[in-house]
Amino acid sequence: MARGGDRGRGVLRTTALRHPWLTLVLGQAGLAYLGPNYMSFSERLAALFTAAGFPEPSRAIETVFSYVMGMSNAEAAWLTTVARSGQTEADFIARLMPAAQRAAADHTHLAIPHAEVEEATTDPVALRDMKFAYGLEVVLDGQALRLPK
Repeated sequence: MARGGDRGRGVLRTTALRHPWLTLVLGQAGLAYLGPNYMSFSERLAALFTAAGFPEPSRAIETVFSYVMGMSNAEAAWLTTVARSGQTEADFIARLMPAAQRAAADHTHLAIPHAEVEEATTDPVALRDMKFAYGLEVVLDGQALRLPK
């Protein structure tokens, strides 16, 4: 799912981040994108999930696809906000972080760990990649629980 140059990002996520409008178009397209390339891609994906043992591969694929597109949509919105600020992502976060920390101060379970603050202001791309990968692993772990024993 990932390519070397994508720093751990999936190709679909990378494309959606490069083209923030993509997730909206895919959601609106419905059956209009049932062309030969999409069908070939879908067939290979279904074969992969079938080989993994999923009796209903389309449900597993829809779940993974929904996670990737949902997260990509939220991430693209964030990056659009950052771009409109005229700042780098690290600078935008550094400016935003004190307010976020004050807002979370009285909420024990919402405290932002120091290591995350540090990573967010030094390498926000790596932090976004890590959070995306974590969520994808959770989705895939959940999918694995659905496999027949």
